[in-house]
Amino acid sequence: MSSVIPVPVDAVPTSAPTRGEVFKAYVALTKPRIIELLLVTTVPAMLLAERGIPSPWLVLTTLFGGTMAAGSANALNCVVDADIDALMKRTKQRPLAQHVVPARNALIFGLVLGVLSFAWLWATTNFLAAAMAVGAILFYVLVYTMILKRRTAQNIVWGGAAGCMPVVIGWSAVTGDIGWPALVMFGVIFFWTPPHFWALAMKFRDDYAAAGVPMLPVVATPQQVAKQIVIYSWVMVGWTLLLVPATGWVYTAFALLAGMWFLIFAHRLNGAIRRGEPGNPMKLFHLSNSYLTLVFVALAVDSALSLPVTGWPF
Repeated sequence: MSSVIPVPVDAVPTSAPTRGEVFKAYVALTKPRIIELLLVTTVPAMLLAERGIPSPWLVLTTLFGGTMAAGSANALNCVVDADIDALMKRTKQRPLAQHVVPARNALIFGLVLGVLSFAWLWATTNFLAAAMAVGAILFYVLVYTMILKRRTAQNIVWGGAAGCMPVVIGWSAVTGDIGWPALVMFGVIFFWTPPHFWALAMKFRDDYAAAGVPMLPVVATPQQVAKQIVIYSWVMVGWTLLLVPATGWVYTAFALLAGMWFLIFAHRLNGAIRRGEPGNPMKLFHLSNSYLTLVFVALAVDSALSLPVTGWPF
Protein backbone atom coordinates (compact mmCIF):
# COMPACT_ATOMS: atom_id res chain seq x y z
CA MET A 1 0.00 0.00 0.00
CA SER A 2 1.38 3.42 -0.94
CA SER A 3 2.33 5.72 1.94
CA VAL A 4 2.10 8.85 -0.20
CA ILE A 5 -0.47 11.32 1.14
CA PRO A 6 -2.85 12.36 -1.67
CA VAL A 7 -2.86 16.02 -2.57
CA PRO A 8 -6.31 17.66 -2.42
CA VAL A 9 -7.66 18.53 -5.85
CA ASP A 10 -8.12 22.19 -4.93
CA ALA A 11 -4.41 22.43 -4.05
CA VAL A 12 -3.36 21.97 -7.68
CA PRO A 13 -3.19 25.26 -9.58
CA THR A 14 -5.28 25.53 -12.75
CA SER A 15 -2.90 27.98 -14.44
CA ALA A 16 0.72 29.05 -14.23
CA PRO A 17 1.31 31.68 -11.49
CA THR A 18 2.37 35.18 -12.50
CA ARG A 19 5.73 36.65 -11.46
CA GLY A 20 3.98 38.70 -8.83
CA GLU A 21 2.32 35.60 -7.40
CA VAL A 22 5.62 33.76 -7.35
CA PHE A 23 7.32 36.64 -5.54
CA LYS A 24 4.53 36.75 -2.96
CA ALA A 25 4.84 32.97 -2.59
CA TYR A 26 8.55 33.17 -1.75
CA VAL A 27 7.80 35.89 0.81
CA ALA A 28 5.04 33.71 2.26
CA LEU A 29 7.52 30.82 2.66
CA THR A 30 9.38 32.92 5.23
CA LYS A 31 6.18 33.40 7.31
CA PRO A 32 6.52 37.18 7.80
CA ARG A 33 4.00 37.38 10.64
CA ILE A 34 6.07 34.99 12.73
CA ILE A 35 9.22 36.96 11.91
CA GLU A 36 7.55 40.16 13.10
CA LEU A 37 7.01 38.66 16.54
CA LEU A 38 10.62 37.44 16.68
CA LEU A 39 11.92 40.90 15.84
CA VAL A 40 9.72 42.45 18.54
CA THR A 41 11.78 40.55 21.09
CA THR A 42 15.20 41.10 19.49
CA VAL A 43 15.34 44.90 19.75
CA PRO A 44 14.44 45.07 23.46
CA ALA A 45 17.09 42.43 24.16
CA MET A 46 19.67 44.62 22.45
CA LEU A 47 18.56 47.70 24.39
CA LEU A 48 18.79 45.80 27.66
CA ALA A 49 22.25 44.53 26.77
CA GLU A 50 23.37 48.11 26.12
CA ARG A 51 21.23 49.50 28.95
CA GLY A 52 20.58 52.30 26.57
CA ILE A 53 20.36 52.68 22.81
CA PRO A 54 22.95 50.67 20.87
CA SER A 55 24.33 51.68 17.48
CA PRO A 56 21.43 52.00 14.99
CA TRP A 57 23.62 50.27 12.40
CA LEU A 58 24.15 47.32 14.74
CA VAL A 59 20.42 47.07 15.40
CA LEU A 60 19.58 47.15 11.69
CA THR A 61 22.22 44.61 10.71
CA THR A 62 21.15 42.27 13.50
CA LEU A 63 17.50 42.54 12.48
CA PHE A 64 18.36 41.94 8.84
CA GLY A 65 20.46 38.89 9.65
CA GLY A 66 17.83 37.62 12.07
CA THR A 67 15.12 38.07 9.44
CA MET A 68 17.10 35.95 6.98
CA ALA A 69 17.75 33.29 9.61
CA ALA A 70 14.08 33.09 10.62
CA GLY A 71 13.03 33.12 6.98
CA SER A 72 15.41 30.25 6.29
CA ALA A 73 14.02 28.16 9.15
CA ASN A 74 10.42 28.86 8.13
CA ALA A 75 11.02 28.10 4.45
CA LEU A 76 12.72 24.79 5.27
CA ASN A 77 9.87 24.01 7.65
CA CYS A 78 7.44 24.51 4.76
CA VAL A 79 9.43 22.05 2.65
CA VAL A 80 9.34 19.33 5.29
CA ASP A 81 5.69 19.95 6.19
CA ALA A 82 4.35 20.34 2.64
CA ASP A 83 2.41 17.07 2.87
CA ILE A 84 0.53 17.92 6.05
CA ASP A 85 0.08 21.58 5.10
CA ALA A 86 -1.99 20.40 2.13
CA LEU A 87 -4.32 18.54 4.51
CA MET A 88 -4.94 21.31 7.04
CA LYS A 89 -7.46 24.10 6.45
CA ARG A 90 -5.24 26.59 8.28
CA THR A 91 -2.21 25.89 6.09
CA LYS A 92 -3.52 24.58 2.77
CA GLN A 93 -3.01 27.99 1.14
CA ARG A 94 0.75 27.93 1.75
CA PRO A 95 2.89 28.08 -1.43
CA LEU A 96 4.07 24.46 -1.47
CA ALA A 97 0.63 23.11 -0.64
CA GLN A 98 -0.69 25.14 -3.59
CA HIS A 99 2.26 24.13 -5.83
CA VAL A 100 3.07 27.76 -6.57
CA VAL A 101 6.74 27.10 -5.73
CA PRO A 102 8.48 23.77 -6.49
CA ALA A 103 9.78 21.99 -3.40
CA ARG A 104 13.33 21.95 -4.82
CA ASN A 105 13.30 25.71 -5.30
CA ALA A 106 11.94 26.27 -1.80
CA LEU A 107 14.67 24.05 -0.37
CA ILE A 108 17.40 25.99 -2.18
CA PHE A 109 15.79 29.27 -1.15
CA GLY A 110 15.77 28.24 2.51
CA LEU A 111 19.36 27.01 2.45
CA VAL A 112 20.64 30.13 0.71
CA LEU A 113 18.90 32.36 3.26
CA GLY A 114 20.54 30.36 6.06
CA VAL A 115 24.02 30.69 4.58
CA LEU A 116 23.54 34.40 3.92
CA SER A 117 22.29 35.01 7.46
CA PHE A 118 25.39 33.37 8.93
CA ALA A 119 27.76 35.30 6.67
CA TRP A 120 25.95 38.59 7.28
CA LEU A 121 25.79 38.29 11.05
CA TRP A 122 29.43 37.19 11.30
CA ALA A 123 30.53 40.12 9.14
CA THR A 124 28.39 42.77 10.84
CA THR A 125 28.08 41.57 14.47
CA ASN A 126 30.19 38.65 15.70
CA PHE A 127 30.72 34.93 15.28
CA LEU A 128 28.71 34.00 18.38
CA ALA A 129 25.56 35.68 17.12
CA ALA A 130 26.02 34.14 13.67
CA ALA A 131 26.62 30.66 15.07
CA MET A 132 23.55 30.83 17.30
CA ALA A 133 21.42 31.89 14.34
CA VAL A 134 22.53 28.79 12.44
CA GLY A 135 21.96 26.68 15.54
CA ALA A 136 18.41 27.99 15.79
CA ILE A 137 17.75 27.12 12.14
CA LEU A 138 19.09 23.59 12.55
CA PHE A 139 17.19 23.02 15.79
CA TYR A 140 13.89 24.24 14.33
CA VAL A 141 14.17 22.16 11.17
CA LEU A 142 15.96 19.01 12.32
CA VAL A 143 14.79 18.67 15.92
CA TYR A 144 11.34 20.25 15.95
CA THR A 145 10.02 19.82 12.40
CA MET A 146 11.61 16.49 11.46
CA ILE A 147 11.69 14.69 14.84
CA LEU A 148 9.42 16.13 17.52
CA LYS A 149 6.44 17.55 15.66
CA ARG A 150 4.99 14.27 14.41
CA ARG A 151 6.09 12.10 17.33
CA THR A 152 5.24 13.69 20.67
CA ALA A 153 2.64 15.93 22.27
CA GLN A 154 5.54 17.81 23.86
CA ASN A 155 6.67 18.91 20.39
CA ILE A 156 5.96 22.60 20.82
CA VAL A 157 7.40 22.69 24.35
CA TRP A 158 10.91 21.68 23.35
CA GLY A 159 10.69 22.70 19.72
CA GLY A 160 9.71 26.20 20.78
CA ALA A 161 13.27 26.74 22.02
CA ALA A 162 14.22 27.80 18.49
CA GLY A 163 11.84 30.75 18.74
CA CYS A 164 13.56 31.86 21.94
CA MET A 165 16.92 32.36 20.25
CA PRO A 166 16.41 35.89 18.81
CA VAL A 167 16.75 37.46 22.27
CA VAL A 168 20.03 35.63 22.88
CA ILE A 169 21.28 36.54 19.42
CA GLY A 170 20.35 40.19 19.97
CA TRP A 171 22.10 40.23 23.34
CA SER A 172 25.26 38.60 22.00
CA ALA A 173 25.34 40.96 19.00
CA VAL A 174 25.78 43.82 21.48
CA THR A 175 27.97 42.20 24.14
CA GLY A 176 29.75 39.34 22.38
CA ASP A 177 28.70 36.94 25.14
CA ILE A 178 25.59 35.42 26.76
CA GLY A 179 24.63 37.08 30.04
CA TRP A 180 22.11 35.83 32.56
CA PRO A 181 19.44 38.37 31.48
CA ALA A 182 19.58 36.85 27.99
CA LEU A 183 18.84 33.44 29.48
CA VAL A 184 15.94 34.87 31.48
CA MET A 185 14.46 36.41 28.31
CA PHE A 186 14.94 33.05 26.62
CA GLY A 187 12.93 31.46 29.43
CA VAL A 188 10.12 34.01 29.17
CA ILE A 189 9.51 33.07 25.53
CA PHE A 190 10.08 29.37 26.24
CA PHE A 191 7.28 29.29 28.82
CA TRP A 192 5.08 31.64 26.75
CA THR A 193 5.12 29.33 23.71
CA PRO A 194 2.98 26.42 25.04
CA PRO A 195 0.00 28.55 26.20
CA HIS A 196 0.24 30.54 22.97
CA PHE A 197 0.37 27.56 20.64
CA TRP A 198 -1.91 25.20 22.56
CA ALA A 199 -4.65 27.84 22.47
CA LEU A 200 -4.31 27.90 18.67
CA ALA A 201 -4.18 24.10 18.49
CA MET A 202 -7.40 23.84 20.52
CA LYS A 203 -9.15 25.82 17.80
CA PHE A 204 -7.63 23.74 14.99
CA ARG A 205 -7.63 20.39 16.80
CA ASP A 206 -9.40 18.58 13.94
CA ASP A 207 -6.86 19.92 11.45
CA TYR A 208 -3.93 18.53 13.42
CA ALA A 209 -5.75 15.24 14.00
CA ALA A 210 -6.44 14.84 10.27
CA ALA A 211 -2.76 15.48 9.50
CA GLY A 212 -1.59 13.03 12.17
CA VAL A 213 0.20 15.65 14.23
CA PRO A 214 -0.06 14.80 17.96
CA MET A 215 -0.43 18.31 19.33
CA LEU A 216 -1.52 18.23 22.97
CA PRO A 217 -5.17 19.14 22.21
CA VAL A 218 -5.30 16.13 19.86
CA VAL A 219 -4.12 13.55 22.40
CA ALA A 220 -5.42 15.08 25.65
CA THR A 221 -8.83 16.22 26.89
CA PRO A 222 -9.72 19.93 26.76
CA GLN A 223 -9.62 19.95 30.56
CA GLN A 224 -6.06 18.62 30.60
CA VAL A 225 -4.94 21.13 27.97
CA ALA A 226 -6.53 24.07 29.79
CA LYS A 227 -4.86 22.99 33.02
CA GLN A 228 -1.47 22.86 31.32
CA ILE A 229 -2.08 26.32 29.85
CA VAL A 230 -2.71 27.70 33.33
CA ILE A 231 0.41 26.02 34.75
CA TYR A 232 2.69 27.34 32.01
CA SER A 233 1.08 30.78 32.27
CA TRP A 234 1.93 31.04 35.96
CA VAL A 235 5.50 29.88 35.32
CA MET A 236 5.82 32.38 32.47
CA VAL A 237 4.60 35.32 34.55
CA GLY A 238 6.84 34.33 37.44
CA TRP A 239 9.78 34.01 35.08
CA THR A 240 9.32 37.56 33.76
CA LEU A 241 9.96 38.81 37.31
CA LEU A 242 13.41 37.23 37.32
CA LEU A 243 14.40 40.09 35.01
CA VAL A 244 13.44 42.72 37.57
CA PRO A 245 16.97 43.01 39.11
CA ALA A 246 18.34 44.06 35.70
CA THR A 247 15.57 46.55 34.90
CA GLY A 248 13.76 49.58 36.31
CA TRP A 249 10.27 50.39 37.49
CA VAL A 250 8.71 50.65 34.02
CA TYR A 251 9.43 47.03 33.16
CA THR A 252 8.53 45.81 36.65
CA ALA A 253 5.14 47.55 36.59
CA PHE A 254 4.21 46.34 33.12
CA ALA A 255 5.44 42.79 33.76
CA LEU A 256 3.17 42.59 36.82
CA LEU A 257 0.12 44.20 35.23
CA ALA A 258 0.38 42.36 31.92
CA GLY A 259 1.02 39.12 33.78
CA MET A 260 -2.13 39.54 35.87
CA TRP A 261 -4.06 40.32 32.67
CA PHE A 262 -2.82 37.15 30.99
CA LEU A 263 -3.49 34.96 34.03
CA ILE A 264 -7.08 36.20 34.28
CA PHE A 265 -7.80 35.09 30.73
CA ALA A 266 -5.98 31.78 31.16
CA HIS A 267 -8.08 31.02 34.24
CA ARG A 268 -11.25 32.11 32.44
CA LEU A 269 -10.55 29.63 29.66
CA ASN A 270 -9.81 26.89 32.17
CA GLY A 271 -12.98 27.68 34.13
CA ALA A 272 -15.18 27.64 31.05
CA ILE A 273 -13.83 24.30 29.90
CA ARG A 274 -14.19 22.77 33.36
CA ARG A 275 -17.87 23.80 33.27
CA GLY A 276 -18.27 21.95 29.99
CA GLU A 277 -18.34 25.08 27.86
CA PRO A 278 -16.20 25.41 24.69
CA GLY A 279 -14.44 28.54 25.94
CA ASN A 280 -12.64 30.90 23.56
CA PRO A 281 -9.05 29.68 23.06
CA MET A 282 -8.47 32.06 20.15
CA LYS A 283 -9.06 34.99 22.45
CA LEU A 284 -6.19 33.77 24.61
CA PHE A 285 -4.09 33.13 21.50
CA HIS A 286 -4.46 36.70 20.28
CA LEU A 287 -4.00 38.01 23.79
CA SER A 288 -0.73 36.11 24.08
CA ASN A 289 0.68 38.04 21.12
CA SER A 290 -0.32 41.33 22.71
CA TYR A 291 1.07 40.23 26.06
CA LEU A 292 4.51 39.33 24.73
CA THR A 293 4.67 42.53 22.71
CA LEU A 294 3.67 44.64 25.70
CA VAL A 295 6.22 43.05 28.04
CA PHE A 296 9.09 43.47 25.59
CA VAL A 297 8.10 47.00 24.57
CA ALA A 298 8.11 47.91 28.27
CA LEU A 299 11.56 46.33 28.51
CA ALA A 300 12.73 48.40 25.53
CA VAL A 301 11.40 51.66 26.98
CA ASP A 302 12.86 50.88 30.40
CA SER A 303 16.27 50.18 28.86
CA ALA A 304 16.22 53.10 26.42
CA LEU A 305 15.54 55.51 29.27
CA SER A 306 18.45 54.00 31.21
CA LEU A 307 16.35 54.00 34.35
CA PRO A 308 18.04 52.95 37.60
CA VAL A 309 17.92 49.17 37.90
CA THR A 310 15.91 47.64 40.70
CA GLY A 311 18.81 45.40 41.73
CA TRP A 312 18.81 42.28 43.83
CA PRO A 313 16.75 42.45 47.04
CA PHE A 314 19.60 40.91 49.04
